[in-house]
Amino acid sequence: MDNGTILIVVAFTVTLLLYILYARIIKHKNKAYEALAGIDVQLKNRSNLIPNILEIAKKFMEHEKGLISSVTELRTKTDKDYDSHDAAALKEHMAVASALDAQMGQLMISVEAYPDLKSDQTMQQAQLSYNEVETKIAAARRFYNSAVGQLNNSIEIFPGNIIAPYAKASLMPFYQADEASKAPIDASSILG
Repeated sequence: MDNGTILIVVAFTVTLLLYILYARIIKHKNKAYEALAGIDVQLKNRSNLIPNILEIAKKFMEHEKGLISSVTELRTKTDKDYDSHDAAALKEHMAVASALDAQMGQLMISVEAYPDLKSDQTMQQAQLSYNEVETKIAAARRFYNSAVGQLNNSIEIFPGNIIAPYAKASLMPFYQADEASKAPIDASSILG
């Protein structure tokens, strides 16, 4: 082989490798956004269920008006659109969703203090539906964190860090529960 042929083979090989890396970053970016959309679908399912739970609870829980209004406010914030390409907006969206998780946990524990509400068939069905949605949200968040891990690794490891700007890919935040969600819920303070 002459030098010209070797140069063409090397240039072709380098170009092919760069393209493969570029395509991998794009694939990981799209998978992360798909996972984020999955979380949003499950959050919307929960959001659609919450008014029914609150309406049922309002009939029985006169003393928990503050908690009910807090859940309503957080639900409204969770439903607002956000820029999924803006890391700060994404983190804020996740923080509001975590706060709603915590408030709904308190609401569900409060239900235990109301025997009539606890035994209400409609409320029991609503709680079962809510628990199912929460399980799906947790699974969607795990999938999202896995996809974000792959994306962030492909961006941060050389030569991905050079190729990422051309793929319009940037680091995405992991879903992390806020401190209130991590803390154990003290049922005695809610029921007491």
